[in-house]
Amino acid sequence: MAVTERRPAEQRSIKKRLRPAKLSDAEREAWIGLLRVHNKLINQLDAELQSAHGLPLAAFDVLVQLARAENAERSMSDLAESILLSPSGCTRLVDRLEAEGLVERRRSARDSRVVMAAITPSGRRRMMRAVPVHLRGVRERFTERLSGDELETLGRVWHRLLDSDG
Repeated sequence: MAVTERRPAEQRSIKKRLRPAKLSDAEREAWIGLLRVHNKLINQLDAELQSAHGLPLAAFDVLVQLARAENAERSMSDLAESILLSPSGCTRLVDRLEAEGLVERRRSARDSRVVMAAITPSGRRRMMRAVPVHLRGVRERFTERLSGDELETLGRVWHRLLDSDG
């Protein structure tokens, strides 16, 4: 038998090892449920903010992240990481917010090579007007549908998953 030839039993064994294992019913329900709930909530919250304030959820998130940051500014790379966008996606979003006067870019006082995004007074006012709509949506669609114990459990689970190395 040539070195590259394999016996049928050996081929089946290799294929079996390479085939991904199926998720159990519980694993599948948890995973698919997480994806569907996330998608549904994000779409609903986005639609509410768009309708009430002409502000997409991603833009609202940028304004909130900047408002909560030290000196109301963050580096563009840090901002992209915090809002879960690629650096180029964050740049395009900040471009739109800057064109609306809600955000401004400036050089870091510590390192002039670093570009910072900062919320403007207009951006802060727009964010503050949108906060009640957003909080109402989060509460109606998520937190009020869970018990206090369930919310605490989910919080612990999210922290454990986010804090893991994998």
